[in-house]
Amino acid sequence: MNIIELSGVTKTFGSVVAVDNLSLEVPKGSIYGFIGPNGSGKTTTIRMIMKIMYPDGGSLRINGREHNSHRLQNVGYLPEERGLYKKMKIGELLQFHGELNNGTDLKRKIDSWLARLDLADYKEKKVETLSKGMKQKLQFIATILHEPEIIILDEPFSGLDPVNAEIMKDVILDLQKKGATIIFSTHDMSMAEKMCDYIFMIYQGKKVLDGTLSHIQDQYGSDTLRIQSDMGAGALEGVAGIEKVNDFSKLQEVRVASGFDPQKILAELLKKTRITRFEIAKPSLNDIFIRIASPDKKEDNHG
Repeated sequence: MNIIELSGVTKTFGSVVAVDNLSLEVPKGSIYGFIGPNGSGKTTTIRMIMKIMYPDGGSLRINGREHNSHRLQNVGYLPEERGLYKKMKIGELLQFHGELNNGTDLKRKIDSWLARLDLADYKEKKVETLSKGMKQKLQFIATILHEPEIIILDEPFSGLDPVNAEIMKDVILDLQKKGATIIFSTHDMSMAEKMCDYIFMIYQGKKVLDGTLSHIQDQYGSDTLRIQSDMGAGALEGVAGIEKVNDFSKLQEVRVASGFDPQKILAELLKKTRITRFEIAKPSLNDIFIRIASPDKKEDNHG
């Protein structure tokens, strides 16, 4: 069952088409990742789902009902542009948000969430005393405190250090296990790979990818090598069949040109240096993102 359905949705701002004839189906209980470069239409799509703005054409349904025909209920939304009442105390702010969304058993839930996200010691402090990462966690609690059925998170990992990003990831996965449907936009491709049941990419207002990670990777074939060697990227210079190199210092991710045998590439490398890792793989989501969105790309999109 699809809990959110967009069909031919279009949104323009003057002469700019921000979202162009977009169709999308979000299955109930899934984690759906929205990816795309800045200005591609991610946030505009999310704002249309949230009824902050309305499409110029097409239809949008939630739980099988036309979006415009009823009040949006049982949804939690973490916007890209955060907004908190900085003079309020943390506990009071969460109580306010909880009551605003008709939440129940709020005192217990507030204490529980503050403890889980390591903010319990700040309950009586004002919002303005918190760091950027703490404010991010506080707004996340306000988003999910009323236990919404649909949770929409615009860049939820922005401003978080690796430890808190991992905590946030675990919380989101737990919410899914309890039945929530979660949409989140992110620029963190590795987090999208780890978490999402489905990934949707929008580029220049158009849908270019939509499906499971394995389905998306299958569209690009196994044309990627991951190589570690004593010489690093220097070993790859002058080797025939190497089309592009992403250099991650300790590891190089190489795209093999069409028609070239990876084993011959390996043989050439072994003449130069000791190889400690040589893996034929499908491209990572990060590599696929770059192939589509890179300003100097010369290849056609597969989506």
